[in-house]
Amino acid sequence: MSVVNGVNGVSKAGETSWKVGLVNHAGHYLTAETFGHKINVNGAHLKKKQIFTLVQDLKEEVVYIRSHLGRYLSADKYGNVTCEAEEAEQTEKFVVEYDKVFSGRWAFRNVVHGNYLGGDGENLRCFAKNFSDTELWTVQLSIHPQVHLRNVNRKRYAHVCDDQLQVTQTIPWAAKSLLFLVCEKGQYSLKTFDNRYLLSSGELSFEATQEAKFTMEIRSGPNGGLAFRDCNGCYLTGVGSTATMKSRNKTVGKDELFTLEDTHPQVMLIACNGKKASIKQGVDVSANQEEESDKEIFQMEFDPPSGKWAFRTVDNKYWSLEDSQGGIQADSTDIGPRTLFELEWQEDGSATLKAANGSYVYNKRTGSLVASSDAVGDKERFMVQVANRPMLVLKSDHGFVGCKPGPPKTDVVCNRAVYDVIHVESVAKEPGVYFLKASNDQYWSVRDDGSVVADGSNKSKFQLQVRDNRKLTIRYLAGPDKYFYIKGEQNGLFRATAEQVDSSVLWEY
Repeated sequence: MSVVNGVNGVSKAGETSWKVGLVNHAGHYLTAETFGHKINVNGAHLKKKQIFTLVQDLKEEVVYIRSHLGRYLSADKYGNVTCEAEEAEQTEKFVVEYDKVFSGRWAFRNVVHGNYLGGDGENLRCFAKNFSDTELWTVQLSIHPQVHLRNVNRKRYAHVCDDQLQVTQTIPWAAKSLLFLVCEKGQYSLKTFDNRYLLSSGELSFEATQEAKFTMEIRSGPNGGLAFRDCNGCYLTGVGSTATMKSRNKTVGKDELFTLEDTHPQVMLIACNGKKASIKQGVDVSANQEEESDKEIFQMEFDPPSGKWAFRTVDNKYWSLEDSQGGIQADSTDIGPRTLFELEWQEDGSATLKAANGSYVYNKRTGSLVASSDAVGDKERFMVQVANRPMLVLKSDHGFVGCKPGPPKTDVVCNRAVYDVIHVESVAKEPGVYFLKASNDQYWSVRDDGSVVADGSNKSKFQLQVRDNRKLTIRYLAGPDKYFYIKGEQNGLFRATAEQVDSSVLWEY
């Protein structure tokens, strides 16, 4: 079970860090027990106690290994390993080295004593002078697999363009910038929104051949990041004026380094007149478009302190409350009080937006959006259509959502150790309503007892309602004015039975 890491590889509070699970040669996870500061290699699954943070030094090429308790791994000259240090000093420094064959495994060498970390069970040691199989670790990134990929040197994001993956977007926009990070036995593949894999040649293929598999390496220092190495020892980079991603060089520079970032929800807002909110006419935000382009898509960015949302445009500007008349314009470069809106989900599945002046946003007859309404009527309601999630990966505290492994393999549960990809299909002429299709190519259907199955017998209608940047609720439309939220339980039960929003109906996406 994964733990979402937020933004990986981006400096925060003076550090660059990556949350990972470390798997040894026997398939066991490095584990920091909650009590007694005990450290072992007994973990069978990637859960909280198996999550470690690799903290990169911003000045030298070393890393620190920090447990979920905030304490650092260290080793003495006798090979004893502890995880008690509250501060990272000399004995907590490790250098990362890589398996010489195409396995993707890492070795951690203690800087002070020059010994390598290894072992199994209770016998975790840092004593070997050279690394062998017992000192090699598979590094499993503990992040949501849907990511944006940003090049460190170009400061641009990867997206599908001209049938290539190009690192040219200033802001990752719409589904074409959405990538799946697929991990298999220490090797990683990059899969696009339309299920194609990036090959080392730069081509996109529906087949995950050996050319689509890369080992991952980490670099510390002032320009830290991740590098992807192919089976021939060459690293992915952006090539030429189009910055097409392909393998090229056998050394790592800034152009071969990337960071991974979580994805924000991007949506279209359909007003009561059936038109989409847009900035096509300029800075004024107006609900006057029937077509779908980047100008009609807005990125929703959650502000935790206020619990409100900012709406970002493809032009890298934010909606803002502009004047005493309540006009909404997309001309702000920063998030502040006047760019934040309170999102309220209504009983009919629509959403309302309350601006900084305490008034609700609505569209005038001209289509212009203004915030000057004191009550919620038809004109204040917007349907929210998700624009950058053609596929979903959902998880809760109990595990990932997917079809139950055992027969009949059609029951949808929420305690899977590995994720399933859920395909999202919009329902024609019903904005904000979706069919959801499981990995077995069958649609989700809700039985009379609320259980969810993917057996081809029917297809139910659902609404996806974002609650913050990481979590959403799934609302099953049982009939006219009748709905239930899908609820997860520790035993894996995944049922549309809840009538209120609480932690049991929130799903990381």
